Amino acid sequence: MQALLAQAQQMQEAVMAAQAEIAAAEVEGEAGNGLVRVTIKATGEIQSMRIDPKVVDPSDIETLQDLVVGAVNDAMANAQELAAQKLGPLAGGMGGGSMPGLPL
Repeated sequence: MQALLAQAQQMQEAVMAAQAEIAAAEVEGEAGNGLVRVTIKATGEIQSMRIDPKVVDPSDIETLQDLVVGAVNDAMANAQELAAQKLGPLAGGMGGGSMPGLPL
């Protein structure tokens, strides 16, 4: 029983370390072959956005809006992939399912 408790404590520490690493990580997303680039924290907070001036057309705001949404969605997908990579092996050691409250 003592060994099981020690193993659970180690697993909890590993999960907490992975979550801290994920929270500190930044990921990038892009749309329009790089015309719009977004950098976000893996927690979802947008850090920066770069828009190539050639995509800014006052008569076609919809395209720019679509590119911004696409870049943000790409960055969010990359953040989720990072979380799955960092936490996936840890969740697998706990029966293979995801753990409630963890960003997988």
